[in-house]
Order: sequence, then structure tokens, then C-alpha cells
Amino acid sequence: MEIFRNTNFDFLGKKWPFIIASLVLSVAGLISLAVKGGPRYGIDFQGGTLMTVRFQTPPDEAKIRAILDKALAGAPTVQKLTSGVNLVSIGTEGEDNTALTKNRQIVIETLEKNYGQPGGKPDFNNSSEAQVESRLADALPKAGVFMSDADLKTMVGGVMTYRNTPPRSGILTNFSELTSVPKVTPQIAQVLGQEFSLSGFALQGTSFVGPKVGAELRSYALRATLLALGGMLVYIAFRFEWIYGVAAVIAVFHDTLITLGMFSIFDKEISLTVIAALLTLVGYSMNDTIVIFDRIRENLRTSRREKLEDVINRSVNQTLARTIMTSGLTFLTVIALFLFGGPVLHGFSFALVVGILIGTYSSVFVASPIVLYWHDYMEGRRKAPPSAGAPKVVTTPVNSKSASVSKPAGKSAAGPVNK
Repeated sequence: MEIFRNTNFDFLGKKWPFIIASLVLSVAGLISLAVKGGPRYGIDFQGGTLMTVRFQTPPDEAKIRAILDKALAGAPTVQKLTSGVNLVSIGTEGEDNTALTKNRQIVIETLEKNYGQPGGKPDFNNSSEAQVESRLADALPKAGVFMSDADLKTMVGGVMTYRNTPPRSGILTNFSELTSVPKVTPQIAQVLGQEFSLSGFALQGTSFVGPKVGAELRSYALRATLLALGGMLVYIAFRFEWIYGVAAVIAVFHDTLITLGMFSIFDKEISLTVIAALLTLVGYSMNDTIVIFDRIRENLRTSRREKLEDVINRSVNQTLARTIMTSGLTFLTVIALFLFGGPVLHGFSFALVVGILIGTYSSVFVASPIVLYWHDYMEGRRKAPPSAGAPKVVTTPVNSKSASVSKPAGKSAAGPVNK
């Protein structure tokens, strides 16, 4: 299927607006990174605790951030997740595992004070199955309700399943709702109400990474990216010429730099999934560049007298349909991931959305002009006249007819005459 056929666009003639745009985006990203002290690393790289909390009512991010900032030694990160109903991500940092565990407990206690019920009773919405079972094992006999250990365990399991399934998703608002659960009588629901309170939030999940592990992951991620770039440089230099490899690596580095700059500008975290996206972007952009370079090499074999700029333009036009189809379909896929993929894939899809846009035009307007500039530079050096200070060698031909011989006065050229 061909969308474009026999096109003849002057891509290299319109390279400067794209080059200027690349310079602006690169400088803006570098300034943002410098002002913010580098990339904003996620829990994966800097170490810390990341908690996902669901609230009964739409949460106020500013309020949550303010109350946690007073309770914690370091400033927490609070971000509302767009993929879930009333979901908030809360991140804390710590110097060691003990500090991180302590920060997690402080977050839970602070939220209980502000979103829980007074009275000092355990919060049912944030209690584990073992905690509920242990408490009921003591309270039910006192209320005149006797159950075997197996029946109690089955009942508590059903209660926790009911609490955690949508639309409740961890937040129960009234204990009377539990009477629909097998083995839960109104008397047992009343005992639950006497033993537990119901808060307006529920902890959905916790991710924990130590600072040492985070630093190691950051080092591994940087090493993986650099090794990928170095390996591709060697491959392209071997398959084509070394300048093609340099141009391709510069273009891919340009794509990665702008993508990281966009993460800094939009204040997004760099996580392991983002590194995976960057490595995917490196391979994707490099593949697009190699397709164009391969077509340039083929055309150079059959058009040795044609200007290199015309050969490059013709090669890009010949691969234009393939580029549009590949990049266009991939872009539609990552847009769907970005809009509907949820918070886990948000950073990954954002990196690919930016990277595909930047990587598609960098193959044409960054890598190709570098190759053209280098060849023009080397051609200019070959045609340049020798410098003025260089010694000149002048060869004078010897011609016997034009040669003159000086003779002494009074003598014949033939010698003396004997008389």
C-alpha cells in the first residue's frame, strides 16, 4: 500500500526550521534540567516508598501535601492519578530502610487523623485479613456469637473480598452492608462496628526500594543506554562509512536528550519503564535512519555523477511512504497507551509519543544533513588550492635550438686554425 508515490520534496532545502526547533527544544530541556537539579527520578532510582491511596471523596492534593509536609522530615510527592477514581500517589524518601518504613507508618497515621473517625479504634478499611480475624476471635465470644476457627476464617475472607471488590475498592462506608456476605449476621456486623472504625481512605498498594538499590539501578540504566548507542555506532560504521554511524548516533542522542528534557519540563518521573521506553526509542529511531542510509547507498551506486544532496532527497522521497506508514501506525498505538494505559504505562507511553515524533524527523533533518555536510567539507578540502607559503617547483624544458653558448673573444667556436 502506497500513500505517497513519485514524490519529489526538497527535504534538505527545508532543514533549517527543524534544526532550529531541535536546538530550541534541546536548550530548553537542558535549562530545565539545570534549574531542577537533574531529572526527577522515581522511586525505582532514588529509593523510597511509593503508596497508592484511594479516597472516598475527590482528594485535595494541596491539603494532603500540606499535612504530610508537616509530619515528615522530607517533602513528600503527592500526585493525583488520572486513571483511577480518587486515587493519589504518595512518595517518601529515606536514607535507609528503617527511615522508609517509619515514613510509611507516619503517612498512614497522618491520613487516619485527618480522614479517619475519632475514637482510637482500628481502621477496618486499612486492616489486614489477619488483623480482622484476630480481633473478631476475641470479640465474638464476648457478644455471645460462637464460631469454629474454620467458619471464622471463611467469613472474614468473604468480608475482605466484599470490601476490596468494586465499586467499594477497599473503602466500606457502613458495616450493615456486610450482611449480604455469607455467614455475616446483623449481630456480627454490629460487633464489627463496635470493634472497628471506617476511614475515608484505603491504602491500595505500596512499592519499596532501598536507596542503595536505587543508585545501582540508575547506574545500570545509564550503562545500558550508552552501550546500546556504542554498539549501534560500531555496527553502522562497519556496514556503511564511519560518518554514517556518527550521524546516526548523534541523531539518536538528540532524540534521547529532547525526550529527557520534555520529562523535566513537564515534571515527570524517570522510572524503569521510562528507561525501557528510551531504549525502545533508540532502536526505533536507529532503524528508521538505517533504512534511509541504505537507500542512499543503493542510489549512490547507480548515480555516481549526481550531487549527493539530490541523492539524499531522492532516497528520502523513496522511503517516505514506508516512514509514514510505520511511524503513523506506531504513533496511534502509543497515543492509545498514553490515553488509556493507566499510571503504570503513563511514563512509558509519554516517552514514546515524544520520541516517535522527534525520531521520525531527526532521521531526515538531523542525520542526513550531517552526512551531507561532512562530504561537502571533505570535497572542499580536496579541491582547495595549495597555500601561498608552499614552495613551487618550476620545470624548464631543455631545447637545443634555443640554447645559446657564450664564446670567448678572438676565438672561433671551432677552435684554432693551423697555418
